[in-house]
Amino acid sequence: MYYVARDKNGKIISLSREKTIDASEEKTSLDSEIWEFLSNDDDEDSLRMSLSLSDMGLIRAIEDLINLLIEKKVIYFTELPEEVRNRIIERRRLREKLSPDTVVVDEIL
Repeated sequence: MYYVARDKNGKIISLSREKTIDASEEKTSLDSEIWEFLSNDDDEDSLRMSLSLSDMGLIRAIEDLINLLIEKKVIYFTELPEEVRNRIIERRRLREKLSPDTVVVDEIL
């Protein structure tokens, strides 16, 4: 979760992980305005953050794709490399600990 500060025209001018007087509006990490703000900045840190946020969404998409292929019996869970199986099991375990109403990686995909 991020807090955004806007200029007088409503354009995002800064992000903060902490709520401040200037940055009080909450936005999810994968909000399109956040992506636009980060991608328009050629600062290396902003580009790295944008890439990292993109990775989180892609990871979730790949996880969902793997689950779909397993459910449709296109692939079998046991055919996956052991390390991949272990990671999937760990992610499932973590998801089960969360309540069903909890949004994981903003569930945008």
